Amino acid sequence: MMLAGWGRYPRAECRVVAPHERDELIATLAAQNSLIARGNGRAYGDSALNPDLTLALRHRDRFIAFDDASGVLEAEAGVLLADILESLMPRGWFPPVTPGTKFVTLGGMLAADVHGKNHHKTGAIGDHVESLDLGLGDGSVVRCARDDNPALFAATLGGMGLTGVILSARLKLQPIETAYVREETLRARDLDETMALFEASRDWTYSVAWIDCLARGPALGRALLYRGEHARRDELSADKHGAPFAVPARRARRVPVDFPGCALNRWSVAVFNRIYYRHGRPGTAIVDYDRFFYPLDAILEWNRIYGRRGFVQYQCVLPKDASRAGLTALLGRIARAGAGSFLSVLKLLGPGRGMLSFPMKGYTLALDFRADAASLALLSELDAIVAAHGGRIYLAKDARIAAADFRRGYGTLDEFATVRQAVDPGHKFASLQSLRLGL
Repeated sequence: MMLAGWGRYPRAECRVVAPHERDELIATLAAQNSLIARGNGRAYGDSALNPDLTLALRHRDRFIAFDDASGVLEAEAGVLLADILESLMPRGWFPPVTPGTKFVTLGGMLAADVHGKNHHKTGAIGDHVESLDLGLGDGSVVRCARDDNPALFAATLGGMGLTGVILSARLKLQPIETAYVREETLRARDLDETMALFEASRDWTYSVAWIDCLARGPALGRALLYRGEHARRDELSADKHGAPFAVPARRARRVPVDFPGCALNRWSVAVFNRIYYRHGRPGTAIVDYDRFFYPLDAILEWNRIYGRRGFVQYQCVLPKDASRAGLTALLGRIARAGAGSFLSVLKLLGPGRGMLSFPMKGYTLALDFRADAASLALLSELDAIVAAHGGRIYLAKDARIAAADFRRGYGTLDEFATVRQAVDPGHKFASLQSLRLGL
């Protein structure tokens, strides 16, 4: 069948197998020459595409065990984050790290070692995994943890499925009192002020900024910064005290058709950005978790906004001491091209874990571009800026970077290659992305 990631670019004709039982899945691993696992298809590019065999695991979505005293959940890799929230948040537990959508699988989150708005304080999802079961290419299953196959554990977190197939995992959740967040909105006039607000918000658990990617001159880098804390029960209004985990249902809207390619252009995006910035009024509010963490999940199939050709999301991270210069160069080039999107996000990250995990101590910028020739040429220019400032790109979002540009950003590739060679010497686990990058 024809498959693509969330960006709908690139597309590939793939043979798809969806084994239902664990024994059948293990037998499939041993019998195939080349394959890659796929969860809910929310990686943006080609990291979960293999024409020879793409192993569909979304239906392997059972909870195995949950300890209500410690908050440790053991579940199969196909469990959606949305399922975890629906089942366990009313019992006072919340994921320690969450990306910007809840429609991702547990296995996909670990394979990408996802980070969230709290990385500067809490780290990535892998920092909260107690252990995982990994299916290898010879049909064996190994348990990996920090004190059990530690090198393989570290390589698998962020390894994009190239060390084996994550079958299940034990994840420690965090306790919360309510399903609400105390959110504060701050307005920054330029990049210096935006970065200063991030630094002033380091003690907040969550912080993220929408940034106007088309602002130029003195307004370059202007942004709305949102910071938040899980709301305590005594912070809720009187009508919510009796049901602190009851959240009003959001009416989901669906993008019914592919937008024409001309719908998102420098003029429409610039108008949207000006309006959005002006209406981002500073202040504090109590908002439900869904609106704070997953605003785009209320728009089903929003990827159709970018048209039939699809889009690419470009996410890079720059080391802390080079972030101001690097962001100035990136935002300046994007603004001159007039090619940025209405969805442009800036976050502050803490130290990373190495190997193929994306985060490093510094600032990460993410924004979308239509998948056309002009945008792809621009992104090659952005790659050069990122490399010149010591940064790197995020594999879970990538669909097009050249191998040489990618390799410059990851100094631990040799370490990853050594671990992978030991468990998968024939490189059975492969994707279009790994083949493009020579991993």
